[in-house]
Amino acid sequence: MARRKSPLLTAFSRLARSSMRQGARISRAAGRQGVAAGERFADSARHVLSGVMTPAGAPGPLTGGSWSEGRWGLGPMAMRHYRLFIPAGATARKPIPLLLLLHGCAQDSAAFAASTRCASLARDKGFAVLMPEQAREANPQRCWNWFGSPLQIGLEAKILMSIVDHVQAAHPRLRGPLFALGLSAGGAMALTLGLQFPARFGAVGSHSGAAPFSAGTALQAGQSMRGRRSPDAEAIAKHLEGRAPPPLLLIHGERDRVVDAGNARAAAMLWLDLQPEGQAIVERTGRVQRGKRHAVTRTDWLAGRQLRVRLLEVAGMGHAWSGGAAGQAFSDPAGPDALRLAWQFFALPRERGRSRTV
Repeated sequence: MARRKSPLLTAFSRLARSSMRQGARISRAAGRQGVAAGERFADSARHVLSGVMTPAGAPGPLTGGSWSEGRWGLGPMAMRHYRLFIPAGATARKPIPLLLLLHGCAQDSAAFAASTRCASLARDKGFAVLMPEQAREANPQRCWNWFGSPLQIGLEAKILMSIVDHVQAAHPRLRGPLFALGLSAGGAMALTLGLQFPARFGAVGSHSGAAPFSAGTALQAGQSMRGRRSPDAEAIAKHLEGRAPPPLLLIHGERDRVVDAGNARAAAMLWLDLQPEGQAIVERTGRVQRGKRHAVTRTDWLAGRQLRVRLLEVAGMGHAWSGGAAGQAFSDPAGPDALRLAWQFFALPRERGRSRTV
């Protein structure tokens, strides 16, 4: 009699095989946008070995908080390295929020920490930052596997949530509200987490990410990134079983040539379709520009007084983190500070379904 394989081992095997094909397609597209910054590192052995476009050293000491590192996952075949920043003064008696921050393709947690300068804002605003790192064994280009079969996507999501659970168990002071935000593939994965585990997140956000649950193959992923596929709303609604997804923030450059800006609109429409029936949705739009930074068109969708979706479209920006540090790939210093804008949204009071806009 043939021995039956474990469903979990089968899922790991499929994920590994598909990631080789999927990651190459995404990396080629992403590389075209990051090549200018990456050329300076062409001779760097660390770049070649790490799969990171612009490598950065480990985050340095910061007054008012501390970095730590760890490794966790679902078992020997699904372990991930992570970095964790905790601001000073956090106690178990008054838990602080935890932001799950997911890097994009050709990045790792150190490079993404350098680009976003997340520790400084976390220290000033009083929240912790958890930055898992995709393994090259899971995806050669370090992309989070945001598309594939439901089993593959679900496995990636469970690995990330296992890290969240591990960190919160080890640090009770981090059991405040949980949020997720990511760039590109990380953004698509953050929205996937919000749909897979809606009760766990206070809000989720995507910066320059593809619409979640819009592709099952590498070919379809390329189509999704070009704005030619839509999310499977029916399947998502079935999974949610009448539950509303968490509030959503979307940030996208209007000139993004890697992930078409239409993905942000598609994700917004998906979220609005998933709202409970009978809710009247009000749309408000405005345009803001401060100093010489890129202008931003902000569109809010509200149900009553509750802000459900916010879309920030950044004029003149490509596939890059808005307001990111100079010298890092996928980083545009001329844009408004994306992480600060995200935290403004995440920190909105939502008790008893009430919210205010900023």
